[in-house]
Amino acid sequence: MADHGGKKKMFITSDELKKHNKPDDLWLSIQGKVYNVTDWANDHPGGAIPLLNLAGNDVTDAFIAFHPASAWSHLDRFFTGYHLQDFHVSDVSKDYRNLAAMFTKSGLFEKKGHGVVFSLLFIAALLSACFYGVLRTHSFSTHMLSGALLGFTWMQITYLGHDSGHYNIMSSPKFNKLAQIMTGNCLTGISIAWWKWTHNAHHVACNSLDYDPDLQHLPMLAVSNKLFHSLTSRFYNRRLTFDSLSRFFISYQHFTFYPVMCVARVNLYLQTFLLLFSARKVPDRGLNILGIAVFWTWFPLLVSCLPNWPERVLFVLASFCVCAIQHVQFCLNHFAASVYVGAPKGNDWFEKQTSGTIDISCSPNMDWFFGGLQFQLEHHLFPRLPRCHLRKISPLVQELCKKHKLPYISLSFVEANKWTLRTLRTAALEARKMADPASKNLIWEAVNTHG
Repeated sequence: MADHGGKKKMFITSDELKKHNKPDDLWLSIQGKVYNVTDWANDHPGGAIPLLNLAGNDVTDAFIAFHPASAWSHLDRFFTGYHLQDFHVSDVSKDYRNLAAMFTKSGLFEKKGHGVVFSLLFIAALLSACFYGVLRTHSFSTHMLSGALLGFTWMQITYLGHDSGHYNIMSSPKFNKLAQIMTGNCLTGISIAWWKWTHNAHHVACNSLDYDPDLQHLPMLAVSNKLFHSLTSRFYNRRLTFDSLSRFFISYQHFTFYPVMCVARVNLYLQTFLLLFSARKVPDRGLNILGIAVFWTWFPLLVSCLPNWPERVLFVLASFCVCAIQHVQFCLNHFAASVYVGAPKGNDWFEKQTSGTIDISCSPNMDWFFGGLQFQLEHHLFPRLPRCHLRKISPLVQELCKKHKLPYISLSFVEANKWTLRTLRTAALEARKMADPASKNLIWEAVNTHG
């Protein structure tokens, strides 16, 4: 303890803080002050998982990344009275926090531009064209084009829903929630509750094989041979079993990658239903279910307006295949980046984001197509920043990476595909070399795929 004007300041060490890393004993440090959020974790707007993943750490950088300045005023009620005795801020974190403060001071987080209005008008035009093609024409080619348009519309809607999940795109939180339900549940059939649940965990534990759900795709895909050891998913709380079936699929994953992406929406629909009808606590469950019911009313009705079953099946496939471009893009941003096993740590936030993300370089004229997410590192560092500013801040992020000798990977769309396929092929060839996991002769020393 230290005496400060008659008041004794209490301290604990980082090692002592790390002991408070359980659901029933959950402490965090922000700016060296220690907070007990055990009883509040389940009420956290971002869910309990991000808190649990970072429990027992100083999480200042993550807190800055995800929260507006107004959030600081809510911390006092959780203050334990303790301070970190060995509190230290790295040079990287200092520069990152200065950059975030500069963006806040200049109002970038609040300046959303006119992108939302343009996006809404564009989506309305695309949906109108799709419905017109199905309901008012009798041409097979027009019907297929309408299916492709629907898939492309889903891509644009997803970008808008993604924006609304990270910051208010509407005039108030209530209207923003309505926008989330409309864009996610009603128009795409994918629950915004499911998206928040998985996406927040992904941001906090970027490219952790056992904590990031976006890398847990067994038995169909594996980006690293570390997954061959049947890791336990800390997100799903179950074992990611690498068995003979997984080995078979993984052995050919560099060939099946694009076909799998074409039907990836089926898995997203399934994941939505599994969450909404589970025993897990789901925010706004009723509203989410209502939104999903809207989707599963209009979408089957639209498909049923086509003249025969072959056209209906091909229409759905056309929409799925076009939307697969987006699923591929999301994989390009992370599959070929560095991976690790274990929980994320609060003191290397910037470093983990730089090592776990890949940007897609493109002309400014194509920003609308990629929804701003081609600037994946910039988005991960500043998730609340409206997408219209990501290109502007990119040079500042590159400069910071260069200063601290950290990776900044930016590839063309074609080159990123090559990197991803190479990563999948490397893991596939290693899976083929393995003995059948079900046999008694499973003795294999893992080689780190990503170095």
